[in-house]
Amino acid sequence: MLLRVKLFLVIFLVCFSFNGKTSQILIPMDETQTNHLKSYGIAYFLLENGISIEWLLNYRGGSFLTPHLMSIEEELMLRGIKYIVLTDGQVNRIKNEIASPEVNMEVVRLDKAPKIAVYTPEGKQPWDDAVTLVLEYAEIPYDKIYDSIILNKGLAEYDWLHLHHEDFTGQYGKFYAAFRSYPWYKRQVYEMEQLAKSLGFQKVSKLKLAVAQEIKNYVIGGGFLFTMCSGTDSFDIALSAYNTDICDVMYDHDPIDPNCQEKLDFNATLAFENFQLVLDPLVYEYSSIDGTKKHRRNEKTDKFTLFEFSAKWDIIPTMLTQCHTDVINGFMGQTTDFNKEYIKSNVLILGESKSIGTARYIHGTLGMGTWTFYGGHDPEDYEHRVGDPPTDLNLHPNSPGYRLILNNILFPAAKKKKRKT
Repeated sequence: MLLRVKLFLVIFLVCFSFNGKTSQILIPMDETQTNHLKSYGIAYFLLENGISIEWLLNYRGGSFLTPHLMSIEEELMLRGIKYIVLTDGQVNRIKNEIASPEVNMEVVRLDKAPKIAVYTPEGKQPWDDAVTLVLEYAEIPYDKIYDSIILNKGLAEYDWLHLHHEDFTGQYGKFYAAFRSYPWYKRQVYEMEQLAKSLGFQKVSKLKLAVAQEIKNYVIGGGFLFTMCSGTDSFDIALSAYNTDICDVMYDHDPIDPNCQEKLDFNATLAFENFQLVLDPLVYEYSSIDGTKKHRRNEKTDKFTLFEFSAKWDIIPTMLTQCHTDVINGFMGQTTDFNKEYIKSNVLILGESKSIGTARYIHGTLGMGTWTFYGGHDPEDYEHRVGDPPTDLNLHPNSPGYRLILNNILFPAAKKKKRKT
């Protein structure tokens, strides 16, 4: 890979010296694109190699505009991505169209690839998590980090952080009822308890709280946080329960605080408030935030809709919702989506399931940074279960649900801030 990058840079310098700016490459992101997901990968690859590109918001599904270099053409062909070579005159006409106040479009310049980290435990495979799966498929590099790195201030090295489908409450995903006798569950409990002790914590829940608070501070300092499924609501629940014990004896070897619900502090959370905890350890649910029970598990009719935002004024939500369709197939998860009555008023809803009144995709700011929560487990596996085979993204190169993940990867390149350390 390193040799390939070096060769690419040499070719780029040679081509740029002769080719100038006589033409550019358009990577269309509408329904004509052969591989939407790898298109994000090539965009990241160019940024990583010091080549600025432009993101044409709402133009043909959120297309990319790059310099016209033979090395880029060869890379596009190698990855199976559709592209169009445009003259400067054609590019100017497109940009004039986008600049018109009558159309909901905008040009955003992307300059530098964000450094990406995925918070995930050892032993997890890329297909255990939709984000790592699509990063691998799109050929976008990332580092794996976990509790010890975060608690040792390692987040300062990264611009963008994804949380694997983690349970930050210390209840091991509430898998106790169904899987407590399984070797993998017993091993997870043992390993997490040993990790907590090695890092100076008496309980796993206390370790996870400290990690969640460190991640929250990372966002406040200018970091970009993205998470899916149980990494969303369990994160906020853990933050709210900093002053109480919500874990029963089978999780942390002592009883729940009988007054834990009253002791929750919703001022400490990012997205949710006024929710009710599900304290029964035999119930596979954390709280009233999750809207899973509202779904009838009818794959053909389960859809959610993206909101449209002003590209010229609401640039960030517009970037986050770029897609070649506004209606996206739903998919289940431990946390499928979010009941709206528990979402804070300052949170922006990017996508919703209109028929049942839940939010699927939400976004907010905190301090100098931002966070985005996306419900569900796998956008191309409607009801993914423990032990199910991995999704093969070669069969889903144009997945709208996965596109939303990759929007989050790229948008920090247009909104780089100097983070506080």
